[in-house]
Amino acid sequence: MKKKELQIPALMPMTRIVAAVVLISLSGCGSASKYNTSSLSGEYLTTNAALSNSNNGGGYYLDDGPDENPPGNLDSVPDAVPKIEPLRKANMRPYVALGKTYRPFTELSAYKKSGIATWYGRRYHGKKTAIGETYDMYAMTAAHPLLPLPSYARVTNVTNGNSIVVRINDRGPFLSDRIIDLSYTAAHKLDIIENGSAEVEVESIIPDSSNPTAESMQETVTFQSTTASSNTETIYLQLGAFGTSGNANSFLSDMQAELPWLVETLGIAEGDGLFKIKAGPFSNLLLARHTANEIAQRLAIEPIILID
Repeated sequence: MKKKELQIPALMPMTRIVAAVVLISLSGCGSASKYNTSSLSGEYLTTNAALSNSNNGGGYYLDDGPDENPPGNLDSVPDAVPKIEPLRKANMRPYVALGKTYRPFTELSAYKKSGIATWYGRRYHGKKTAIGETYDMYAMTAAHPLLPLPSYARVTNVTNGNSIVVRINDRGPFLSDRIIDLSYTAAHKLDIIENGSAEVEVESIIPDSSNPTAESMQETVTFQSTTASSNTETIYLQLGAFGTSGNANSFLSDMQAELPWLVETLGIAEGDGLFKIKAGPFSNLLLARHTANEIAQRLAIEPIILID
């Protein structure tokens, strides 16, 4: 079948990326530290020494906390806007933190729980989150030990009634009474910066069903010959095309780093004298279009949908 090309318009670029958290609340100030994660084992690593420091008293843990000159317009930062996103399979695997095994949810589902919220700040600003995005302490994000990554939740301060919507893009916290770690701005809007923690209610948000379904976004899109037969169309996204294999491989490496949730689907196909970077195949056009829009948002490039 002759290839058809559909151009997907680029959307506004957005970037964000983890680790895991211990928030120390001492003498009226609190903050969080993230544990490093292992992409191979899926285990979150920490040490007993790190926890013992929480009893030493005074200040923010490991110099974490707010910037010296935080932006002055944090109250005007909009809440996260829930939308269907591909759930990252690597973050669905069970993992161990502080000797406890966690079994994350594998799909979007109803969740509502009360507990203690904490927050983490400048020490992890610009570093990677559990899904490979850049942590932005001034964005409306949060870490949760079980909710799918990425997903969305409403967090309500039960003391003052303040309520916000955050995007869950990280793992943590891992202390028994703590159920969510908030970005600096999210904590500010709930009025918990000074105390370092507060009792909150966390409720998952499942985006409007008029958008692509959660089930369709969770489909595995790997290179498998069984995905398409001679009687069906094969759908790919082309992210770039180069005249030399060296340039193509360099671009592929960049895409694997920038789009960790697509890493298993990315590859190079040679044809028409070019080395083409492709993602797919996709099981349906709706999923391909959504993925193309997601890429356009993150990287400001225009993927081309190829239908064979």
